[in-house]
Amino acid sequence: MTDRPLKIGFIGLGTMGTPMAGHLIAAGHQLFVNTLGKMPASIADSSATQCVSVRGVAERADIIFVMVPDTPDVEKVLFDDAGVASGLSKGKVVVDMSSISPIATKEFAQRINALGCDYLDAPVSGGEVGAKNATLSIMVGGDEAVFERVKPLFELMGKNITLVGGNGDGQTAKVANQIIVALNIEAVAEALLFAARAGADPAKVRAALMGGFASSKILEVHGERMIKRTFDPGFRIELHQKDLNLALASARALGVALPNTATAQELFNACSAHGGKAWDHSAMVRALEKLANFEIGAPR
Repeated sequence: MTDRPLKIGFIGLGTMGTPMAGHLIAAGHQLFVNTLGKMPASIADSSATQCVSVRGVAERADIIFVMVPDTPDVEKVLFDDAGVASGLSKGKVVVDMSSISPIATKEFAQRINALGCDYLDAPVSGGEVGAKNATLSIMVGGDEAVFERVKPLFELMGKNITLVGGNGDGQTAKVANQIIVALNIEAVAEALLFAARAGADPAKVRAALMGGFASSKILEVHGERMIKRTFDPGFRIELHQKDLNLALASARALGVALPNTATAQELFNACSAHGGKAWDHSAMVRALEKLANFEIGAPR
């Protein structure tokens, strides 16, 4: 906890940003907020000051958090004519908690640094549940002294908080996270589809696997969703597609092959092509089921 209330900006009050900002407000900090679209009731009814522009947020706050969907969104928030950069003064800190390109992040950081301000990239993992429960994993890139300054605020929003390295390294860690999650979803989907098509009860197979080396959070949570056919968001497929696009584009720039990541992306693409952009990413199993012409929940 910080010893005194801070002037904090928060831009982007969506599914994740709203509870994250709420934790900062609940801790007694003075928040200046802006979001695209309607202001969430929980924020509108709080002590937060609503600003008509992101520039207004930057002018009033000492530490400005950004939580928007994609790389172009962050660039617009930061560098449009009335963007955050236009409202900054020396010594302020910009913290991007969005999940975006590591390469673009390094450029954004340099542009903010040139204004005499500091920059942290701090993407998160844990989804809406983690945001609401303040249990997010936060992967940070930036200067260690700046990280230590902001860390008490991160601790209001998450539990596993790691300074990975310099600017861009937080985003690189998040991309790595999304590769692992996607490939684990694909593995669980294949295993449960195989078991069901072979005539076994997939729920009992899952229960058996939960006690062995194959046990994982993905098998626990997403395996249950696959069996129960509960694909309401969740973490939307279109967001995971965006993250894997970042992984594949970065890998091409680095000369690294990610063949299984590419396969997972193709399965997500197949889901999206059949109206599944808004499904939870566990619904990747539907693409495999279509290939097999068999659903996990079908009668054996």
